[in-house]
Amino acid sequence: MSTPIYDVARVVELDIQGMTCASCVNRVERKLGAIDGVQATVNLPLESARVLAPAGVTDQELLDRVAAAGYSATLKGRATAGPADHGDRAPGAELLPRLVVAAVLTVPVFLISMVPLFQFANWGWWVAVLALPVVTWSAWPFHRAAAINARHGSSTMDTLVSLGIIAAYAYSAAQLLTHPDMTAHGMDMGALYFEVSAVVATFLLLGRFLEARAKSRAGSALRALLDLGAKDATLLADGVEYRIPADRLERGDVFVVRPGEKIAADGVVVDGLSAVDTSLLTGESVPVEVGPGDAVTGATVNASGRLIVEATRVGAETTLAAMGRLVSEAQTSKAPIARLADRISAVFVPVVLGVAIITFGAWLALGGGLQSAVAAAVSVLVIACPCALGLATPVGLLAGTGRGAQLGILIRGPQALEDTRKITAIVLDKTGTVTTGRLSVDAVDAAPGRDARELLRLAGAVESASEHPLARAIASAAEEAVRAGTEIRSGTGIQPGTGIRSGAGADDGGRLPGVEGFRSAPGGGVVGRVEGRTVVVGRETWLRENGIGLPAGLRGQFEAREEAGATAVWVAVDGSAAGSTSLTDTVKPGSRAAVERLRALGLRPLLVTGDNAAVAARVAAEVGIAPSDVHAGVTPEGKVDAVRRLQAEGATVAMAGDGVNDAAALAQADLGVAMGSGTDVAREAAELTVMGEDLAHVAQAIELSRATLRTIKANLFWAFAYNTIGIPIAALGLLNPMIGGAAMAASSVLVVLNSLRLTRFGR
Repeated sequence: MSTPIYDVARVVELDIQGMTCASCVNRVERKLGAIDGVQATVNLPLESARVLAPAGVTDQELLDRVAAAGYSATLKGRATAGPADHGDRAPGAELLPRLVVAAVLTVPVFLISMVPLFQFANWGWWVAVLALPVVTWSAWPFHRAAAINARHGSSTMDTLVSLGIIAAYAYSAAQLLTHPDMTAHGMDMGALYFEVSAVVATFLLLGRFLEARAKSRAGSALRALLDLGAKDATLLADGVEYRIPADRLERGDVFVVRPGEKIAADGVVVDGLSAVDTSLLTGESVPVEVGPGDAVTGATVNASGRLIVEATRVGAETTLAAMGRLVSEAQTSKAPIARLADRISAVFVPVVLGVAIITFGAWLALGGGLQSAVAAAVSVLVIACPCALGLATPVGLLAGTGRGAQLGILIRGPQALEDTRKITAIVLDKTGTVTTGRLSVDAVDAAPGRDARELLRLAGAVESASEHPLARAIASAAEEAVRAGTEIRSGTGIQPGTGIRSGAGADDGGRLPGVEGFRSAPGGGVVGRVEGRTVVVGRETWLRENGIGLPAGLRGQFEAREEAGATAVWVAVDGSAAGSTSLTDTVKPGSRAAVERLRALGLRPLLVTGDNAAVAARVAAEVGIAPSDVHAGVTPEGKVDAVRRLQAEGATVAMAGDGVNDAAALAQADLGVAMGSGTDVAREAAELTVMGEDLAHVAQAIELSRATLRTIKANLFWAFAYNTIGIPIAALGLLNPMIGGAAMAASSVLVVLNSLRLTRFGR
């Protein structure tokens, strides 16, 4: 019978209580997956599940299925009623009283049982009484979980623990009851394992407690990320300010952000100039200057001036909320490498139970005696618990993605971790990725007898009426030159970046003259009257349309600028060509170092751009990309083709870009990396998103992904090795059950501690 196809599906997130190991995870996933059309991914460290359910499946059906598996669940964000709600309690708080009681009672049990100096007449009965609360009340979480799973015909890690503890205590009690005088004279005349049952229970409780604390630390990065948002906002309505909770802001609301306050929601600056500290989200330490028309992101900090912001994204729509969802989804998803652990853990417990029975029978059959048979079987049960196996992948992913969130690196899913390992080439979009994407005037070339500074002033005045990026760059440079009284010599370069911020009014303060009779032609140029003179700025075809010829003497310099990779435009005054201005897209300061860093990671960097070959060659030379690895003049479809060609050659390709025109190539690539400063479409198409604008963040994202994958692999290796080596040793009777319990608890804690090293990545 085929599974029905559902047109409408929704995502349901659940909090699940009571899971302890990978077997629990498999059981819940199987129960949920038994519903037609439901796909579930359960995360052990987060104690959560992400369920893709058809519209016809109700939330209650999902909760009932989890309950049928033996666990309790609530919809994420909805508090559990009664004592099950531990949201405000310290990690592991529910285990602490049981651990304290176990430790206090286990110490005398161990000393009396193992040190002859402490033994006295009938000490066995005293030890039995002291150990009883440990193996019952303190170890109750193990027994309860084992009983629940047994009731549903299942077994988990807790089954092994519970059976081991019960077997050791029950065997000892039976020995004592059948031979009541065996410790009457202060010596152990038989085989008592009360100390084994108590020590194993105590060690496992200690391991579970430390594990809970460590897992909490591993998930602290995500909680810290979600706590970054502003709690209050100052709403501005009809000229009056109101203080309201930030979650009550609506799209279109205007709010005030004072110096030192967090911006309450994503929005656009309506009024004010300031520097915004974006380090909380992007990792960038240098504040970003913003003014009217600039976009700002919620949870960033206004460092200096007063801003008035119009909210464009609020609540769950904000960048911060989207980051939280991406990180949470990545942590809940499963890497392909985790599937192997899941398949093994699904059959692991029944196999171990079989091995324990065989071990017990073999020792008896070979004449090893009941005492040795019990000890070996209990050791197998205790040493084989697959805690570390179940934690290896999710805790590593939890720590890695959490640290990435702190650095402004969003790993969409664990598949990205696998992909970064295989990447051999990375295709870099030029504009906005390698370069700033903001043009600046590089040089002014004036005709003989013309003043270069005056030429720029006139061109800037007429361009100030246009919104074209080229026009804004020329107007900004002219404004800055007028303000600073800069002397500009014809043919000399102008330092990039000295113009005023793009988007600011070029005629602010009246420094540039006004323009009359302004008109423009898309892709052609502009024309207007400035101080009684007709000024025409644009391409050669535009000048010809306005009846202006170009002297041959000016062409040489103009063509040289374009051949060098600049974008040049003509300037004519009163019907005759007066010169030209050239503009360049500035390479980001860290791009060259980032390219070298990518190459050090074993990647072949390539540059793709829609700009002409001269521009592409200039940028490539500046950042250290080989001419043969430059693809210029390509369309969005051409970027996709470039990725496909590399894949056809056998390369595994990453693509880094930021624009709508990069989205298709990002989706085509084996690994898409979106710059956070880019468009939503680009981010949706990518597996990795870096919130910063520096290309170095791309290299750091790949480094973090690979480090996370290495950590997960190390965790899995040691978890497998631990069980592979430990079970045969225990079956041969070479491992004391107490040591086995300590080793099993230590293995889980070590896996978590190894993962926590990722929280210091990049420091």
